[in-house]
Amino acid sequence: MVDVATKAATHRIAIASGRIDMLPATLALIEAGTAKKGDVLGIARIAGIMAAKKTSELIPLCHPLALTRVAIEFEAASARQKGAVGIFCAATVETVGPTGVEMEALTAVQVALLTIYDMCKAVDRGMSIHDVRVVEKHGGKSGSFVAGGAGVAGWGPSGRPWGTAAMG
Repeated sequence: MVDVATKAATHRIAIASGRIDMLPATLALIEAGTAKKGDVLGIARIAGIMAAKKTSELIPLCHPLALTRVAIEFEAASARQKGAVGIFCAATVETVGPTGVEMEALTAVQVALLTIYDMCKAVDRGMSIHDVRVVEKHGGKSGSFVAGGAGVAGWGPSGRPWGTAAMG
């Protein structure tokens, strides 16, 4: 484990995103709230928050952190990409401490998307998770990072993804 005892405690923010692709009927089921296992996005949101809080128990040598904020947002892929069918997920994680929260944001997104898969696999085993990555990071000695390239346009420091209303 890296020694962070001498590092200054600063306000740190990380935003990660990813998506799960699925059949149109699966997305319709989620949007209608009629999945057999219940409120898919509500449960996935709670799973993502819980995962962020447990990251140090899942990733070897990852520091346990006192998180000050975890927010999970979802958006239908069709709202962002014409012809896309699925759900985008974004996790914004914050802390005040000596080390960053990128791993917590990435873990939150992965577990939220895995929860969607788990809750809908009975109707769509072909779902696939893609493009999970850090899209923004702020704070600490290294300063800010904002990812470039396709798929991240529309992200801002507020953590509001894609410029449209969130699902669920």
